[in-house]
Amino acid sequence: MSGLLKKIPTTSNATLPAKTADTLNPQMDTANIKVKPVKNQFTKLLSVTKYLPAAVRSTVLSKAFGKVVPYVGTTGICYETVEPNKVVVSLNNSKAVQNHIGSIHAVAVTLLAETATGFILGLNLPSDRILLIKSYSVNFYRPLTKGQVAAIATLSDEQRLDILNTPKGEMVIPCVINDRESDRERDPIVVEMTWAWIPKSELEARRQGKEVNQEQAPENKDENAQTA
Repeated sequence: MSGLLKKIPTTSNATLPAKTADTLNPQMDTANIKVKPVKNQFTKLLSVTKYLPAAVRSTVLSKAFGKVVPYVGTTGICYETVEPNKVVVSLNNSKAVQNHIGSIHAVAVTLLAETATGFILGLNLPSDRILLIKSYSVNFYRPLTKGQVAAIATLSDEQRLDILNTPKGEMVIPCVINDRESDRERDPIVVEMTWAWIPKSELEARRQGKEVNQEQAPENKDENAQTA
């Protein structure tokens, strides 16, 4: 991670996509919740880039996170907003991500939602734990045929506190998909991603074929879950 941080550029001519004002307000708990800051590779990168101009910061984060998850980095996903309570990522409707009818491929839309929800969980997960994708649900009730699409994932402070205080657990993180340049009003596509997290020590024990203490294992453990 230290090598990656040293390579972060200080200037860039890249600009953000035209629309960046998407909002999806989380249901905030009315109590005075205080969430302890989490320190991991993602929040460290955010702290290094927080004083950069918005357009430059988006470009830097997109390149840096693309190196953290190489496959995601090949798709052209842009990280517009990366905060503990909200993550917004976007994808241009280019030929490389289109299906046979010219709309954004279902797999690309799913990857966009997985990226948004995975990173917002990653921003709130202590460094001694690892996140795993378990399942997702999406209804492609209409094609995304025109312009750029954006995925918006949010967490309330109450949810963030629950993640922080739960060594092993899982959570359904909803994500809204908007096609920004549609010529008519449409309901957004909602994707529900179920994520789990476990201690890194438990994952290592599994890899070594050691028994895992079932009393400490997360509920509804899915053996087919894959690391993000």
